[in-house]
Amino acid sequence: MHPQLETIFDEAENRYLQPEELTLINQYVNSLPDRLETYRTLRDRELEIMQQVADQLEASLPQEPLERLERSIKNAMLMLRYSAIGMLLDDESFVETRLLDWLSKTNHVHNTQAIDKALFRLLNQRLTQTLTAQQINLIGPQIAKVQLAILQQSPELATAGH
Repeated sequence: MHPQLETIFDEAENRYLQPEELTLINQYVNSLPDRLETYRTLRDRELEIMQQVADQLEASLPQEPLERLERSIKNAMLMLRYSAIGMLLDDESFVETRLLDWLSKTNHVHNTQAIDKALFRLLNQRLTQTLTAQQINLIGPQIAKVQLAILQQSPELATAGH
């Protein structure tokens, strides 16, 4: 759950909520139907999204061993799932605390940065085609955080996209 909301609920036994705290809860509650719909869309269409990305990735990087492509695709699926939960909870730190350290180390050890750069580009295109603009606005910050962290591991990859 959103860290500020957790703090608010932890303090519930000591006092009633202040107007700004109520506003924060109201914003979260009002955005929950859209977050749930976005989550459901990602859950229900994950296979379709990732299969198209995998097919395009394999076609665009025929020189890459299948094992490395599969590793990057599996990691992208994890990233998408963790991002979806972080978005659903409205917790900006969720992917940082649960995924980024491990994923960054794994990608560095297996040297998949070049594959990941192409994969993220294809995944972003596919998500833009699959989700509404509002859904992209909800999930986008979570995904961008992971992609930025992964692509910044290698200076030449981080600057190549700019």
